Amino acid sequence: MLKNDLFLKALKGETVQRPPVWMMRQAGRYLPEFIALRDKYDFFTRCQTPELAAEITVQPIRRIAPDAAILFSDILVVPQAMGIEVLMKENFGPFIPNPIRSLADVHRVYVPDIQESLGYVMDAIKLTKEMLNDEVPLIGFAGSPWTIFCYAVEGKGSKSFDTAKGFAFSNPAAAHTLLQKITDTTILYLKEKVKAGVDAVQIFDSWGGMLSPVDYQEFSWKYINQIVEALADHAPVIVFGKGCWFALGEMGKSRASALGVDWTCSPRNARYLSGGNITLQGNFDPSRLLSPIPTIKKMVHEMIDEFGKDKYVVNLGHGILPNIPVDHAKAFIDAVKEYGN
Repeated sequence: MLKNDLFLKALKGETVQRPPVWMMRQAGRYLPEFIALRDKYDFFTRCQTPELAAEITVQPIRRIAPDAAILFSDILVVPQAMGIEVLMKENFGPFIPNPIRSLADVHRVYVPDIQESLGYVMDAIKLTKEMLNDEVPLIGFAGSPWTIFCYAVEGKGSKSFDTAKGFAFSNPAAAHTLLQKITDTTILYLKEKVKAGVDAVQIFDSWGGMLSPVDYQEFSWKYINQIVEALADHAPVIVFGKGCWFALGEMGKSRASALGVDWTCSPRNARYLSGGNITLQGNFDPSRLLSPIPTIKKMVHEMIDEFGKDKYVVNLGHGILPNIPVDHAKAFIDAVKEYGN
């Protein structure tokens, strides 16, 4: 039994004393102990070595004590498992040497055997669960099919993903074939994660906001919803679409347990657009963690007042930035724990 199940209660919509809190990218680059490991081991070595992934996952639990842990991994382990080479370049980010640009390229991509290609993730989950010792729940995650598609076609990060969008719009049959393969792989992957022990899963649609509302339904949401439908009976599913406020109405009708909201959408609008019944997660601007600590605490309390303490998970509106002082990250978590006292 979990010693702290506040996060899971909020996902079920139960009444709580205070909302739970965790931070996207909390296992990462703002922590000195993470930087020490980063300087020693390259990125995918950290992802693929269960002992390192588990250690990185629990670092923020020891240091800032959020109400949930999120497994240290990366959304790009999925395309890697599907036969797409992905490198992580220093001071550049993800790089795909042979991006997908044709139907022939799409046909070369396959739905893998998850245990064979991503077994190291399941080992990391089991190890992390041992280290967490039932203190808090563990979240597993995957990128949305559209977000993975964007990297696979563009070949790297981008401000606009014009190449990826151009491929989707000029060659929709090939695009949908690839999106379906990514979706099928993601469903198998997340189901294995749940079997290995994660308590909830989150789908990150980082680049969904690049699409118009009409294109979003066709190229992103319908695939995310397949994942939600496939996983909903196995574990709570959180959907976070950055810049996707326009889809909150559709998302709110799905079987997702919670919806993530970025900082460009007010709590009031998020509640209204999502239909008012679903748990929401977010939406503190990560840059705001650079504010003085008293300001952070005041803003967090105001944010909870606006969302309401129930059916709400306190989080950032995107991942924590590398330049955030640890005591500011801790102040964010502490502000939630002090709420209502």
